[in-house]
Amino acid sequence: MYEAFYGLNEKPFSVPPDPAYLYLSEKHKSALSRLQYSVINHAAFTVVTGEIGSGKTTLIRELIHQLDQNDEFTVGLVSNVNFSSFEELMQWILYAFELEYDGKNKVSLFETFTDYVVKNYGAGCRTVLIIDEAQNLNPDVLEQLRMLSNINADQHQVLQLILVGQSNLLDTLKRPELEQFAQRIEVDFYLKPLDLDETTKYIQHRIKVAGGDEDLFASDTYPLIWRSTSGVPRLINVLCGMALVYAFADFKDRIDSDVINLVLKEKEGGFSPLDANNSTLEMNPRLKGVATNKRYPIATVDTHNEGISDADAKELSTIEKLFLNNKE
Repeated sequence: MYEAFYGLNEKPFSVPPDPAYLYLSEKHKSALSRLQYSVINHAAFTVVTGEIGSGKTTLIRELIHQLDQNDEFTVGLVSNVNFSSFEELMQWILYAFELEYDGKNKVSLFETFTDYVVKNYGAGCRTVLIIDEAQNLNPDVLEQLRMLSNINADQHQVLQLILVGQSNLLDTLKRPELEQFAQRIEVDFYLKPLDLDETTKYIQHRIKVAGGDEDLFASDTYPLIWRSTSGVPRLINVLCGMALVYAFADFKDRIDSDVINLVLKEKEGGFSPLDANNSTLEMNPRLKGVATNKRYPIATVDTHNEGISDADAKELSTIEKLFLNNKE
């Protein structure tokens, strides 16, 4: 619709995650480095948390992409989990690794997976299981996951688990009955929203990738967009996408603050989660469960520690090279 008018090859602010538009802010770079560090150092459990739309799924996609380039890892992803039993979760885990699960009871499901993991390890390949939307797992299922990790013996970490979820996942993990689980978490972090400078660069990056002029949005729009979206990438996409539509309708050659204010005003209280004061994202209905493997590309509606010291930042900056070149 507006693409040709603004010299764009495609819509730059689509809500579903698109690897072609990957933008790693300093926060996202730090988070990715921590993920890479956890994999390199054989962390049994890693926990990634953040608010809805903060970029968790995009981050995990990038990690999976990197791991897929390395024959030393086999990765399975289970997304949008909403399971009442560990047996049901195990079925999706087997599906994610392209293993047979039909007609198997809980014991058989467990044996099939453990045999697979041990066989991989014997062949010099480590198994990484990533569970997205892990805040939906009840404490009983989380405890069963901890028991699953008992397959790791001594220094032999044959299975690594990465849990990704919203902030309330941390609340669940603090429950007394999950103390043993929490003690096994070796790496955890919280993915914070973008700041003003990152929001500006994020918008310009997406426009540039789409083939447009990165100055398409006037400079006075960035503080307004940042305040209105709280720096949440998904909300930024929603607001900027609507702004392009509104500006095109008035044949404006640039998006200015008047356009942003108009979008916020007209959508206040409407179908969009944006409002003119301080946006929050409404909870999307949970899907049943989508497991991902190499045969079936990632398919998920969804598209995490606080600030780090300068010394840690310098150390983490070298991790990606180590990650990509590590052959030990």
